[in-house]
Amino acid sequence: EAQTVANAYSAIEHDLTIIPVINKIDLDYARVDEVTEEIEQQFGLGGDEIQCVSAKEGIGIEGLLESIINTIPPPKGAPEAELQAMVFDSHYDEFRGAITYIRIMNGTIRKGDKITFMRASSSHEVVEIGQFVPQPQACEGLGAGQVGYVICNIKSLDMVHVGDTLCRHNSDVEALQGYQEPKRMVYCGLYPSDGQDFKELRDALGRLKINDPSFVFEPETSKALGFGFRCGFLGLLHMEIVQQRLEQESDVDLIQTAPNVTYELTTKKGEELVIHRPQEVPDSGEIEEFRQPIVRVNFIAPAEYIGVIMKLCNDRRGVQQSQEYLSTTRMMLTYDLPLAEVIYDLHDKLKSATRGYGTMDYELLGYYPADLVRMDILVNGNRVDALSIICDRVDSQRRGRAVCKKLKLEINRHMFEVAVQAAIGAKVIARETVRALRKNVTAKCYGGDISRKKKLWAKQKEGKKRMKSVGSVDIPQKAFMAVLESGQDQN
Repeated sequence: EAQTVANAYSAIEHDLTIIPVINKIDLDYARVDEVTEEIEQQFGLGGDEIQCVSAKEGIGIEGLLESIINTIPPPKGAPEAELQAMVFDSHYDEFRGAITYIRIMNGTIRKGDKITFMRASSSHEVVEIGQFVPQPQACEGLGAGQVGYVICNIKSLDMVHVGDTLCRHNSDVEALQGYQEPKRMVYCGLYPSDGQDFKELRDALGRLKINDPSFVFEPETSKALGFGFRCGFLGLLHMEIVQQRLEQESDVDLIQTAPNVTYELTTKKGEELVIHRPQEVPDSGEIEEFRQPIVRVNFIAPAEYIGVIMKLCNDRRGVQQSQEYLSTTRMMLTYDLPLAEVIYDLHDKLKSATRGYGTMDYELLGYYPADLVRMDILVNGNRVDALSIICDRVDSQRRGRAVCKKLKLEINRHMFEVAVQAAIGAKVIARETVRALRKNVTAKCYGGDISRKKKLWAKQKEGKKRMKSVGSVDIPQKAFMAVLESGQDQN
C-alpha cells in the first residue's frame, strides 16, 4: 500500500523504531516471500526482524508481542516532576460530559486532584480516572509514561482540545511542544435536507469536533440550499468519514456540495488572501498572483498498469518525478499533481484502471503559481453562488459547457426562455438555452387574414419578454445535486 510506504518513511525520518509485520499469511493468495523481498529492498529490513502473523488464526501473535516488548523503547518521564499530560483524544458522553484521553509525560495524577487545561485556561476537579485494559477501567491514579482517561464533568465542548497540556491547578509548568495544528486542505458545504434540522446538525457537528480537532465548521447561507455549514477537512477520505459519522450518530439527512481546496492569492494592492470558497475570489483585474496547492502522489501498482496510471496523471496536469521497481512485478510511480485534480475522483479512477490493485498516497508540497480563474454559473442572468468553481483557465471552457448542458437537462421549462451561462468575469464562455413552453395562441383563429395571427404572435412574444424580465427561475434540488455530482465527470 502506498500509504504504508509513506508512513514508514515518516517513521524513519523521526528516528522511530520499526517492527515490520506481514499480516494475513493464512490466505491462499498471500505473497509472503514477495512482500518480504519488497520490504528488504525498500527499507533495508529483513531476516528475523520481519514478523509473519495471522490475526484471524492467531499465528505469530506471541512472537510479535515479545518483539514489541524487547524492541520498542520504554516511555520517558519523571514521576516526581510536576504534572504534564498531553490530550490526544476525547469524546462526549451525554451523562458524564467530556471524557478526555491523556498521556502522562511527567508527574502523576489521582482522583480528586484539581487540574487545569492550559489552552482553555479552565480548572476542574478529577471525578474519575482510568486506564484501558483494553476496555476503560477506573483506577486510583496514573503515572509518567502511562495512558488513560479523565472525567471532570465538563459539559462545554469548547474546553477540551486535542494537543492541549493538562497540569495541576496554579502550576507554572510550560505547555508541551510537538503537537502541530493540522492544516485543512479540502472544504465543502454540509446542509440539512430539511431546513428545520439546522439546530440538530449544528449540535451533531459540535459533538464530532470534540474528538476530531482537524475538523472545523462555520455557518454559511446558500440561496440554493438555505442555511448550512462550511466544513474543512484534512483530505477527501477525512471528509467521507465525517459525513458517515454524522449520518450514523444523528438522524439528520445531509446534502453535501462539491468539495474544493484552499487557494492563496496576492492582490495588486499587496494583500495576501486565503481562499476557502470561490465566492471569496476578487475580480480578475485585482489579482496579481493566484497559487494552488500541489501534492506529491505515490502510486503503487502491478507493472502492467503503469501505462494507464501515467495517462491518468497526464490528463490531470501531472508532472512525473520518479519511477522505480519495488519487485519484479510491482512498481512505484511518483507524480506532482494539483490537489484540485486529486480530490474528486482520482482514487476511484485508479481503482477502476488497475482493477483494484493500485494504491495511492499523497502529501502537500506547497502552493505554486498557476493560471486560475473563477467560473460563475448564471441562470437567467443571476449568479448561482453554490455552483461557482475555481479552475484552470485552459480547462474552463470544457467545464463550463459540461455544467451548462447538465443544467439544461435538469431545469424545468418555463413560459419564457431560460439562459444558462458559464462566465469568467463579464465574459460568457459557454451557454445553453432551456426552450420556453409555447401556447398555441392561434388555435381560435379558423381562417381570415394572416395578419391576425401575426398580431397574436407578436403579443405573445412581447408578453414573454416582459415575463422574462420580472420572472425568476427556481433550480430544483435534484438539478442542483446532479450538477454537483457531475463535477467528477468534469475533471
